[in-house]
Amino acid sequence: MENKTILIADDDKAIRTVLSRALGREGYDVKLCSNASTLWRWVSNGEGDLVISDVMMPDENGLDMLIRIKKIRPDLPVVIMSAQNTLMTALKATERGAYEYLPKPFDLDELKHVIKKGLSPKSKSPQAGNVEEDEEMPLIGRSPAMQDVYRVMARLMNTDLTVMITGETGTGKELVAKALHDFGRRRNAPFIAINMAAIPRELIESELFGHEKGSFTGAVSKNIGRFEQAKGGTLFLDEIGDMPMEAQTRLLRVLQEGEYTTVGGTSPIKVDVRIIAATHRNLKSMIAQGLFREDLYYRLNVVPINLPPLRDRKDDIPDLVRHFFASYAEDHNQVPKIMDKKALDLLKEHNWPGNIRELENLVHRLAALYIEEVITFDNVSNELTTQYDTAAEENKASQQPGYSDETLQQSIHRHLKKYFDAHPYDELPPNGLYARVLGELEKPLIELTLAATRGNQIKAAELLGLNRNTLRKKIKELEIPIIKHKI
Repeated sequence: MENKTILIADDDKAIRTVLSRALGREGYDVKLCSNASTLWRWVSNGEGDLVISDVMMPDENGLDMLIRIKKIRPDLPVVIMSAQNTLMTALKATERGAYEYLPKPFDLDELKHVIKKGLSPKSKSPQAGNVEEDEEMPLIGRSPAMQDVYRVMARLMNTDLTVMITGETGTGKELVAKALHDFGRRRNAPFIAINMAAIPRELIESELFGHEKGSFTGAVSKNIGRFEQAKGGTLFLDEIGDMPMEAQTRLLRVLQEGEYTTVGGTSPIKVDVRIIAATHRNLKSMIAQGLFREDLYYRLNVVPINLPPLRDRKDDIPDLVRHFFASYAEDHNQVPKIMDKKALDLLKEHNWPGNIRELENLVHRLAALYIEEVITFDNVSNELTTQYDTAAEENKASQQPGYSDETLQQSIHRHLKKYFDAHPYDELPPNGLYARVLGELEKPLIELTLAATRGNQIKAAELLGLNRNTLRKKIKELEIPIIKHKI
């Protein structure tokens, strides 16, 4: 069988040498050049079975040449390599017909695998949506930690696959969802976002699917749900881990059947949206605890994207700082500030529990409070010290008995552990434990909330995330005294 020929164009001699030796040992015939014009001549003459090309070359941008290559030889696999390492580079390479995009520095074993797949008879270049030359980058960062994210995103642009974005709070999950929409084939239709943690649990189904007039107390008119608002576009379900179990069941049914009805409605409506979900929670742990449906998880987690925390991509901090200074300056008609090296090094030493959102807030605060054009080590040190002194005080106050979710969770866990420890396996408590424990928690929770709001039931209902009528009903059912509370 005739050896396959690989054409390599890169102006870096060291890279050409490494690739020539590594691929020669694999049995390929390798032809090397340092510019786009030589590569174009070879391709035009019908040479080569696969191309490896850098983006930045002395005579032409490799992405521009890629367009010309695909016009005359659409079936020729082209692997694009780049040290620019941005989402836009990955998107443009994919949109213009590259078989694969690899950021520098690359892994030789991965490149060999890509070449083997590219030369197989069934290989096909992925296609993405149109990417304009002057598009503003939706995501900032060139670190290795972001490269897998960019490559997965680039391959998803021309699909309707459901995506699950995971990552800590503040890592930019909604930015990723918006980029998948804005550069995908549904970009001309709406992008609708809904945060499950911000909606009272009894209103979630109405928010998602809409409701008919009179379908429940307070439904004085027909309401269009988010599924219908996003028709033809993308529905972003943020903080999906906070979705109540009953709403999870209905969402699963909708994803399985491809249609839904409004609350109180009878006519089925076809689903025409791409679903992107996101959460900072560990859904597998929630599944084990019976708090999230396993079948819904697999429906949503078709393609997972995990966003790294800022502490794992600190090399991106200088680019992020420049971006945030520039965006602040544009919004306030100012000249962008810059940050000196010592100040940037200090930022790299910080752990960033609030991730990119925390960094953005800090940079905007520095831009607003300091008149100096160059932000120094002392400026950053002052703001970080002030920020964490304040945070420490707030955290101390939040740890008072009865007001910390984490303390409450730990207290409940200890209480239940003692309860089970007192009942060996052959003497387990009666069935129905879930409902009993929730009932035991519900009364003190409502009592404490009413006490904290000085009996204001409207405020208490908002704080609990309950409808006011629901709260009144529970006060009556649980026999909670209301003599001392405002009605």
